[in-house]
Amino acid sequence: MLTQDTSPPGTRTRSAPPGSSSAGGGKGKQGIGRGLTPYILLLPALLATAALLAWPMVKNGMLSFQNLNMRQLIQHLTEWNGIANYRDVLGSEDFWRVTARSIAFTTVNVALIIVAGTLVGLLLARLGRKMRLTLSIALTLAWAMPHIAATTVYQWLFASRFGVVNYIFGLGEYNWLGGQFSTFFVITVLLVWGSVPFVAFNMYAATTTIPREHYEAATVDGAGAWKLWSYVTYPALKPFLLVNTFLQVIWIFKCFTQVYAINQGGPERLTETLPVYAFVEGVGNQHFGMGAAISLLTILALLVLTSYYLRLTLKHEEETS
Repeated sequence: MLTQDTSPPGTRTRSAPPGSSSAGGGKGKQGIGRGLTPYILLLPALLATAALLAWPMVKNGMLSFQNLNMRQLIQHLTEWNGIANYRDVLGSEDFWRVTARSIAFTTVNVALIIVAGTLVGLLLARLGRKMRLTLSIALTLAWAMPHIAATTVYQWLFASRFGVVNYIFGLGEYNWLGGQFSTFFVITVLLVWGSVPFVAFNMYAATTTIPREHYEAATVDGAGAWKLWSYVTYPALKPFLLVNTFLQVIWIFKCFTQVYAINQGGPERLTETLPVYAFVEGVGNQHFGMGAAISLLTILALLVLTSYYLRLTLKHEEETS
């Protein structure tokens, strides 16, 4: 039986749709739960990062304010010396010389890696399926080789006696590890060889996101190879180039294994970069507090270097969003 609604206009109550009103409290709680879900999922990774990185950084920071040599280590003594380690490091000409060397070393290697990796990535995009697969396997093997194994192979290649490089170029018994620039040349070839595959695969993946219609339209308009790169390929690859440059700056600047394993920073400590310098001063010379101070200053220098590239990346994201 139908009944007439006699309530005055404006006072009629509207029936709540399913899932609202009474369910509002539950919905609000559900929204809070959904908001917390990403942080809960990130919690294990954050805890692992704190355990593996944050705590050692805190201990290293505490160590940098101590006078810790072999005597203190054996006798379990803790001698706080304030900022004496930092004062000694920053007042040393060796530290600033190694810092400048590390920046130059990073700049040259990153430039070579980005250019060579981009060219190889563009080559992968143009090759046929079989040749692309063959080159991809070769790049993967180079990238996956352990650093010590790769360093040993390059020591054999550039050996003064019976080295393949000296044999091919007829250099006799030239000692590649006997001079500063020749040693850096070997290290650079090693680092570029091992780092190009990562950049090449990233650049190849980036080229697959460029619609073919863009190239066809530009070709119809009479664009040559350089204009195709400038107006079609490069704008699409730019964010990938920024990210790869950012990563390579971090990896090359903090590179320790290859630089130290090639010649232990020699000859006469002329090929030491900041990570190697921190290790030699801290562990080699048993000035552990000094080595801790150098390592923290290395991290600070790395943050300064990468801040510029990070700012460029964020600016590009804002412009494209």
